[in-house]
Amino acid sequence: MPKTENSFAPIPTPPAQGASRRSFLKQASGLIGAMAMAPQMMMPAEAASAETAPAPTEDGLLDLALKVNGQERKLRAEPCVTLLDALRDRLDLPGTKKGCDHGTCGACTVHVDGKRVLSCLTLAVMAQGKEITTIEGLAEGEQLHPMQQAFIDCDGFQCGFCTPGQIMSSVACVKEGHTQSDDEVREWMSGNICRCAAYPNILAAIKKASAASAAI
Repeated sequence: MPKTENSFAPIPTPPAQGASRRSFLKQASGLIGAMAMAPQMMMPAEAASAETAPAPTEDGLLDLALKVNGQERKLRAEPCVTLLDALRDRLDLPGTKKGCDHGTCGACTVHVDGKRVLSCLTLAVMAQGKEITTIEGLAEGEQLHPMQQAFIDCDGFQCGFCTPGQIMSSVACVKEGHTQSDDEVREWMSGNICRCAAYPNILAAIKKASAASAAI
């Protein structure tokens, strides 16, 4: 499908956008398998790593501590719970949206250690000890983030469902320096789908915020 003025480039998604579903499943199965392993069957280095990992409680849940938007948040969840579900269902942060739940629409994009990731393909346990930023953490009090303001000024949303993921990915796109041309922006935003087709306005918002990139 060729690039058009009304759409960003189609997938494949650039590597910076996040993990694939296949790699997610490999990580999940590997993590759960490692936790089920008896310590005496591990090599010494592996056993030391397992000792520092959160141990399952009697009911099979994990006690997790996630640093979200600058605050440490504690929760108890299954080892296989995704970061998306942990944020929405356990920590009451519904700004991050669940769209496809397969890593193809970008609605669940958040930042982990400053990099954009697809939270539906990221295990919550893997995000421990890392800085997690959601759409709720962009603004400073009543002061909107420049990208949030640009989306409002440029009418970069319609139904608004994909907007949190679009904004989080847009902020990362500017920080990564992928705003040298309209085509480059489209390419590096290709993992975020807008079913309302507000792509020209989203592009305009990114270009406007990019002009004030010192604030981003």
